This record gives sequence, C-alpha cells and structure tokens, in this order.
Amino acid sequence: MERLAVWFQYLLPKNGLSRLARAASRCRVGWFKGTLIGVFIRLFRVDMSQAQPDDPAAYESFNQFFTRSLKPGVRQIAPPEAGLACPCDGRVSQAGSIREGRIFQAKGQGFTAAELLGDEDLAAPFADGRFATLYLAPRDYHRVHMPTQATLETEIHIPGSLFSVNDRTARHIPGLFARNERLTMVFRTDQGEPLGLVMVAAMLVSGIETAWTNAEYRRPGQISRVSHETGHGPRLGRGEELGRFNWGSTVILLRPASAPEWRREITPGAPIRFGQALCEGTFDR
Repeated sequence: MERLAVWFQYLLPKNGLSRLARAASRCRVGWFKGTLIGVFIRLFRVDMSQAQPDDPAAYESFNQFFTRSLKPGVRQIAPPEAGLACPCDGRVSQAGSIREGRIFQAKGQGFTAAELLGDEDLAAPFADGRFATLYLAPRDYHRVHMPTQATLETEIHIPGSLFSVNDRTARHIPGLFARNERLTMVFRTDQGEPLGLVMVAAMLVSGIETAWTNAEYRRPGQISRVSHETGHGPRLGRGEELGRFNWGSTVILLRPASAPEWRREITPGAPIRFGQALCEGTFDR
C-alpha cells in the first residue's frame, strides 16, 4: 500500500498543483486567507508562540504566514568552536558518509553528489565526505540560515520534478532529491573549506527564494547558473538568513572528508532546531 501511494504521485499534475498552491497562498482576501491559515494551524499543530508576529490574523496572506520569522532570542546560534550550526528547523532524514561520491538516502536508494549538485567539478571536493538531509515538515519554521560564515561561489537552479520529499517517498522514488527541482549552492568558508547547501523543492512548493536576490527561482525547463569570482560572491555571516521555502521541503548539507564528524545526536529521525551544533568540532582541520 505504501508503494502504491507513492507511485500514485507519478500520475498527479504536480506542476499544475504547485501553480494552484502558489496562487492560493498569495490570495489576500480576508476570509479566504484567514480560513486557510486557521485550518493549517489546527491540522499541523503549528506552535505560534515563537513566531513574529504570533497573531495569525496579522498575516496578509498564507505565504506570509508560512514564511513567518521568529521572535528575537528564541534560537541560540552555536558558537564557531562547536562547528556548523543547523541551518533550519525540522528533522534529520538521513546523515552519514558520501561513499565514492555516492549518497545513500534510503535503503536501496541513492544518487551521486554530482547528480545532486548538477556539476561534476562542484561535486569533486565532497567525494568521500559527509552529508546530512534535513526535512522541514509543514509545521516548521521555513527560513534557512547559514551554518557558518562563508562566501557564495556558485549557485545553480535545476528544474525537475516536484515529488513529495517525506521518508516514505524517498524509499520508493529512485534518486528523489537529485530529480526534484532544487537550488544548489557551494560556499567557501572562512577556513577555506567548501560547503555545499542544496534547497530541494517538493510537491506544492511554489518557490525557493534567496536573501541576496529576493526573487523566486521558478524557471521550468531552464537551468540557471551563476558563478562568482573568488571572494566576490555574497558573503553571509553565521546564522544569517540565506533563503526560504515558499511552502515546505528539504535542505541537504555536503562537506569534504576533512570536516569533523556529525554529533552523535544527528541521526535519522532526530528533531533539529535552527542554530544547534551539528559537528563534533570546528570545521577547520
């Protein structure tokens, strides 16, 4: 039954549903957006106590509510000596080693770092490195932040499918995260290490937005790549907002083999919060 439910997604008009969701999420008609927000909060048990603002009626649209910010001080950013800070709220879907350039997301399912990033050269520094897949559930805070101070070197928007990205789908859709629409980014940390961060779109995700453009990446069928001269790309501080999902999805972190191990609690199914320490030590070795 699980396999049947997942494969039913192949038949759904995923792009059409996402366009419909985009229109609905930006509707500012009072009764409509109010009903949509109220039902969503009850259905997914959204905790509004940490949101800024915490009054659901204060949001002009569902998308504004969905991409809500946090109240100052409700998240503490782990210090640099603790290694990478978690970029988002959610849950660990999978974490481990990249074996000969291949990422194993679920039993029998995997993909290469090159397939995920969309470029063999970008993937080369992460061969035999480490990865962590972080899943953002509908109830979660949906802004993504920098795990460490770094400068953007390359960003590639890769159009693709819009399958759901929950664990059940990952077990049955081959190469799920390397076939969905995604924004792949490779940064250079202040210690000179590469850091890969991939924002993966999913069913009903109506756009991925970055802090340095304030524009959505939604160009179906067209790969868009921007490479910055060394040291001249956008520079973001530790914990600074990087971007947001205008619905919900997944963040994947890629690190080289020289990077320290993930902390013991970073295991499949473990809850995570923006700002918590992810590593056993500093990124610089």
